[in-house]
Amino acid sequence: MSDDYLVRIGKLIRDARQHRGWTQTQLAEALGTSQSAVNRIERGNQNISLEMIARIGEALDSEIVSLGYAGPMHLRVVGRRRLSGSIDVKTSKNACVALLCGSLLNKGRTVLRRVARIEEVFRLLEVLNSIGVRTRWINDGVDLEIVPPAELDLDGMDAEAARRTRSIIMFLGPLLHRMDRFRLPYAGGCDLGTRTIEPHMIALRRFGLDITATEGIYHAEVTRTAPDRPIVLTERGDTVTENALLAAARHDGVTVIRNASSNYMVQDLCFFLEALGVRVDGVGTTTLTVHGVPTIDVDVDYSPSEDPVEAMSLLAAAVVTESELTIRRVPIEFLEIELAVLEEMGLDHDRSAEYAADNGRTRLIDLTVRPSKLEAPIDKIHPMPFPGLNIDNVPFFAAIAAVAQGKTLIHDWVYDNRAIYLTDLNRLGGRLQLLDPHRVLVEGPTRWRAAEMMCPPALRPAVVVLLAMMAAEGTSVLRNVYVINRGYEDLAERLNSVGAQIEIFRDI
Repeated sequence: MSDDYLVRIGKLIRDARQHRGWTQTQLAEALGTSQSAVNRIERGNQNISLEMIARIGEALDSEIVSLGYAGPMHLRVVGRRRLSGSIDVKTSKNACVALLCGSLLNKGRTVLRRVARIEEVFRLLEVLNSIGVRTRWINDGVDLEIVPPAELDLDGMDAEAARRTRSIIMFLGPLLHRMDRFRLPYAGGCDLGTRTIEPHMIALRRFGLDITATEGIYHAEVTRTAPDRPIVLTERGDTVTENALLAAARHDGVTVIRNASSNYMVQDLCFFLEALGVRVDGVGTTTLTVHGVPTIDVDVDYSPSEDPVEAMSLLAAAVVTESELTIRRVPIEFLEIELAVLEEMGLDHDRSAEYAADNGRTRLIDLTVRPSKLEAPIDKIHPMPFPGLNIDNVPFFAAIAAVAQGKTLIHDWVYDNRAIYLTDLNRLGGRLQLLDPHRVLVEGPTRWRAAEMMCPPALRPAVVVLLAMMAAEGTSVLRNVYVINRGYEDLAERLNSVGAQIEIFRDI
């Protein structure tokens, strides 16, 4: 590599390390090298192999260089452009990954309609393909067909792809019915602080799953047993509930799950299980009763519903750019609290009559947002399990609060690091004060200004930064947006279709 390339790669590595909050010593320990070697790499003073670049990217959960492409993807954003027209909400990222994991329950052919073509889905497809599952995009690449093998080849699992997605943890529920012994790589995903899998283990032990963890691998042993009493989840988490559902689906008996999440992706998984022949009582409540079947061998065709978090993203885009925008196919049941808060802040909007999503169950509306004079809410913004304000929608209130008059306290009590990433808005002219790792005070209104910066390593804060750049005077650059592509399909192009000016480029 030329000296110029080494310097540019070194700068990308340094920025990715700093955004993860690591010192050079911590990165060196993860790589099994010295701090001085990391220092030389970041200064562009040491030759570096593609293998080492890949190892660094894996350690930092950052796409430093994409082999086969010119390099990591960046966005160049020309701000202060008003949005107009209408834009459709795509299917739920979190539902799609749960349904991909759920397809492992079925010996038959599964077709999922309008699956989000995002990096999180691509990583899971790589994992599924590596263990023998045949997948292909059909109907002009809109829908996804999944056909399992007679026997899964877990020894052939693509460990690198598995480590890049936290969704791999949802393989545990389906696999405990198919294998007596298996291994899974540690779950990865967004850098949101320490999150243990113990709630999963507490639930799945009731089905006879025992896990030990060594050297980056979960070692699973299964001695199948039947839960003799209701399973009480110690955390009302979405993936925990989904794992318990997946385990219960092929348990030949009735399983009661209490303190279950009733969030949108859990409901979609319940509807999918019903299409597989598994009866689930209590959908939308915190007590689910699953009437499992020992064998599932059906050809199933299912349409996941739209993504309420993407809908919130598009709503926030309209608010911060002071635009009139119609957002179509909004799953209103999962945005009612957010809209109630925004109404109190002064949001001017209209809603259409409700209509059914393609799954026949989820309620949709079309939402038109108009430029509004917002006031900071009296109460703090904080998430709660559904039907409370969605955990993943909290970051968007940072951008919205920044354009409102007054001070807004945002309390993100769930994640250790995410509130910290919201302070990246200060580089764009925001006035956010970090009170502790979970609380940030936002003062508005904000006069946004352009900046060049590295993408935060967490999905929703990364999109919040992009939205602020769209509102800023001048041209901004957001570098290494892999994390956005994990959760959004063609976001830049779709925002451009309603008036934004965002250019995709690569520089290596």
